[in-house]
Amino acid sequence: MTDCEEGEGGPNSQGDGHPKESSPFINSSAATDAEKSQQYDGKNMALFEEEMDTSPMVSSLLSSLANYSNLPTGSKEHEEAENNEEGARPSKKPVKAPQLGTLMGVYLPCIQNIFGVILFLRMTWMVGIGGVFGSFIIVFMCCSTTMLTAISMSAIATNGVVPAGGSYYMISRSLGPEFGGAVGICFYLGTTFAGAMYILGCIEILLIYIIPQAAIFKIEGLEGPEAEAALLNNMRVYGTLVLSLMALVVFVGVKYVNKLALVFLACVILSILAVYAGVIKTAVDPPVFPVCLLGNRTLLSKAYDVCAKVIEIDNETVTTKLWSSFCDSDSLNATCDDYFANNNVTEIQGIPGVTSGILAKNLFGNYLEKGVIIEKRGLASDADPDSPPTSSNRYVLADITSFFTLLVGIYFPSVTGIMAGSNRSGDLRDAQKSIPIGTIAAITTTSTVYMSCVVLFGACIEGVVLRDKFGEGVNGNLVIGTLAWPSPWVIVIGSFFSTCGAGLQSLTGAPRLLQAISRDGIIPFLRVFGHGKANGEPTWALLLTASICEIGIIIASLDAVAPILSMFFLMCYMFVNLACALQTLLRTPNWRPRFKFYHWALSFLGMSLCLSLMFICSWYYAIVAMGIATCIYKYIEFCGAEKEWGDGIRGISLSAARFALMRLEEGPPHTKNWRPQILVLVSVDAEQNVEQPRLISLTNQLKAGKGLTIVGTSVQGTFLDNYAEAQRADQSLRKLMETEKVKGFSQVVISSNLRDGTSHLIQIGGLGGLKHNTVMVSWPRNWKQPEYHQQFRNFIETVRETTVASLALLVPKNIAAYPSNGERFTEGHIDVWWIVHDGGMLMLLPFLLRQNKVWRKCKMRIFTVAQMDDNSIQMKKDLITFLYHLRIDAAVEVVEMHDGDISAYTYEKTLVMEQRSQILKQMHLTKNEMEREIQSITDSSRGSIRRKNPPGMRSQHSAEEGASLAEKPEDEVQLIHNKNASTPTSPTSPTSPAGPAGAAATWTDNKGADKGTALLSPGPEAGKDFFNMKPEWENLNQIDVRRMHTAMRLNEVITKKSKEAKLVLLNMPGPPKNRVGNENYMEFLEVLTEGLNRVLLVRGGGREVITIYS
Repeated sequence: MTDCEEGEGGPNSQGDGHPKESSPFINSSAATDAEKSQQYDGKNMALFEEEMDTSPMVSSLLSSLANYSNLPTGSKEHEEAENNEEGARPSKKPVKAPQLGTLMGVYLPCIQNIFGVILFLRMTWMVGIGGVFGSFIIVFMCCSTTMLTAISMSAIATNGVVPAGGSYYMISRSLGPEFGGAVGICFYLGTTFAGAMYILGCIEILLIYIIPQAAIFKIEGLEGPEAEAALLNNMRVYGTLVLSLMALVVFVGVKYVNKLALVFLACVILSILAVYAGVIKTAVDPPVFPVCLLGNRTLLSKAYDVCAKVIEIDNETVTTKLWSSFCDSDSLNATCDDYFANNNVTEIQGIPGVTSGILAKNLFGNYLEKGVIIEKRGLASDADPDSPPTSSNRYVLADITSFFTLLVGIYFPSVTGIMAGSNRSGDLRDAQKSIPIGTIAAITTTSTVYMSCVVLFGACIEGVVLRDKFGEGVNGNLVIGTLAWPSPWVIVIGSFFSTCGAGLQSLTGAPRLLQAISRDGIIPFLRVFGHGKANGEPTWALLLTASICEIGIIIASLDAVAPILSMFFLMCYMFVNLACALQTLLRTPNWRPRFKFYHWALSFLGMSLCLSLMFICSWYYAIVAMGIATCIYKYIEFCGAEKEWGDGIRGISLSAARFALMRLEEGPPHTKNWRPQILVLVSVDAEQNVEQPRLISLTNQLKAGKGLTIVGTSVQGTFLDNYAEAQRADQSLRKLMETEKVKGFSQVVISSNLRDGTSHLIQIGGLGGLKHNTVMVSWPRNWKQPEYHQQFRNFIETVRETTVASLALLVPKNIAAYPSNGERFTEGHIDVWWIVHDGGMLMLLPFLLRQNKVWRKCKMRIFTVAQMDDNSIQMKKDLITFLYHLRIDAAVEVVEMHDGDISAYTYEKTLVMEQRSQILKQMHLTKNEMEREIQSITDSSRGSIRRKNPPGMRSQHSAEEGASLAEKPEDEVQLIHNKNASTPTSPTSPTSPAGPAGAAATWTDNKGADKGTALLSPGPEAGKDFFNMKPEWENLNQIDVRRMHTAMRLNEVITKKSKEAKLVLLNMPGPPKNRVGNENYMEFLEVLTEGLNRVLLVRGGGREVITIYS
């Protein structure tokens, strides 16, 4: 801070030529920062000015806090990224704010990712095989899993700003790098195999429904395994070609993929609407899609031209193509297949319509073995049970053996894609609002569509058509297409484009995910994939993605690939649920999701469902997927805890504890994991009972953060003589902690004096990385009484030591009035007076208190102080924005405190304080100190005489004055950067113009008028102010006057606003740098908190303890 007030010796004003000495209250390291002095200046904030360089005024900081990209989060990743991209922060260019809302940013991308190939290619088949009832259970189970996962994901995503990286970012930051890496790789593999599945779906539509003649390996004339092999080979060849083409498109430019996304989405929505339109039409006018049955067996469309054995043409009976298929000649007396001869041919309607009552027949499942003929249930059939079916190539056959768990594995990929919104969080206008609403709305929409489709398919379509996977009985039409209106081609073309789009999206997203994992550097051998083109496109990652995708293409069967990606997605979702459940149960202070509708039980249910579905789908795939995840986890961890089996469980506990402590030693905790680890300093009476038991109650109420608690006290004496007393004190502490249900440790130190004992506790408490970061000490109650003089000196030394050790400090005043753990506040407010920013402790503490039953019903209010030059309306907006990003619900008020006149009462109060502190000091002066005191006063008088010399003579005295000052011990003389000493501000004139001596640095011994305190003679312009001053006021130290003014003005506004508050939290001003002002410091704090019932004075530990990031 500079030592010039606005209007009183600014940067251009003329000084006296003397160097500015260091002040006990003002940090001289910032003496050149003229800009800061203008921001923080004014008598109103004099009490906090000494630490303005480390704890700036909130009013000056709010605009940067509200803009979260500039927030000092303690989040290394974001800071480094921003520094690398933009250079130094002050020169950072304003970036265009993201504009995507809930609909375009979350809802539609989720819809596009969830609806996909399975709905069009396998949904009807699943209903036919599993029945409406079984399929509904599958859909409900899968949709419930994704809904529960979405609830967990919404909680994590709204717990701060989630940069791009989606689920990987959320899990790795919630569960650590090992889990994050394992799940990130699982999610990456799932997305990559999803790309393979979409490409296979695309090829299936192309080769079976659009242009079958394009097949390289001809299927015509082939039967059984040969036909199947030919189809798979076609899939492999075309799949590889399409994959190469898509990879090229992604490599050339992602912008094209993003531009086409809406086109592909429109195709999907139109296709689904076409299905619903078709369903409505079936009620009025069912479409004509005849299916030919021989007995109860479904015939291939290509096996007949007319659904009859013989037809009449010109009164002549002629055999049909169907006859030729089953008989050895076209003649009527030819030898025919027994089944053909014994059963009639019937033609049934493939789509009877929604009013036909077919639903009752499709309710239950009909699982088939591979190669079994698809038959209509309830239709008479004359067949020899012992003889194998002949001419099976004329019938529609089941291509795979089906069972319930297979259907689950094939269906589950159609509900994945719920992460699409969270992956785009960087592009959203308000991610914390959009992600939960958009994702849950998308899942609700898609689940409704899926469930209604299950019922409607069962109600509209004949069972044999449903079980006909490739539509071989309905002229090779896509089964869902037969239902669509106005034409089956709407669905065929729509689903083709939708699978193309989804494949491109997968090939776009997967390499970016791999690049994010690689750049985190947690899996060393993947680091090469973090590099890319100059514009950041992940070239190497795309190459690896295409290679893995090719594995899926080589598998070639959609039904075989779907369960693989189901595994990886299920594992990813399982860990999202686990992350949410653990965060909720551990109650980390940073766990403050804006989305409130979550519960750890829901997350556990979601996790259990995911695990169950993994083993339901395919137990061997599940084991392989978990094996991959475990290997990655162990690889990242690399050197885990050494095993020490010892005496069973205790040996494991010891080993785990040691391992955990060693891990804690690796560095300070991330801001997100910061929680108050409290050292509670209590005093004990002669019987070794705790004098302030409510301190322990308050500690318990603050322990929503579940951190470490050490309750410490010191016993006066020697270790040999007083060990038994110390043991009694320890037992007393333990008993009290047990009563108050505080989980932690007690520590008793024996020392020759209590001051040193407290200092030792602050220095040595804790073990390794498990150390306290916060000290709680009670306010010394009767500090004004002479017998308690040492007590308040000890208190101030404790404040100094916590400052030096960078520990946070909590000082509850009037601790006896604090509630016990049994009390409950049914209403009221916790008021936070946020004056200087010291790391966010003031925000975190009320949040933790409100987790406790005692304070749960209290509302939180945050007050901050605006000075003359501050825009209070903008401050309020910025503060609301900042709190929104912090996920803290609180009412906000900005209190305007303009520089007012220093009242006569303030001068009187300061005079009484200084006289009192002088008496106290005299009581403790030794003979030697008396002599030094007289010398100090003499020097003080000489210094004053020098300052009365004309300006021209000042420079020659400066060296001599400096030398005289160098001889003075710190405790003797208080050196002041005195802003007002030359022109003490009168009650009528708050800002007087500076004369030639306007910026003169005066130093006084702060002992009162009777001790010969020198005051500089005022300049001619300022002289008129002294007509209103009492003679004894003139000798007051003006710095102290201003501090008293700050304390009184602040107390006035705090009392006015927070008189009825259940608790007031307030920034605690720093102690004087030297020990001269100790008594005054206590007086300032007393005045500051006067008239308030419960006050918690708070000092930060010099680091950020609260962050907006997830």
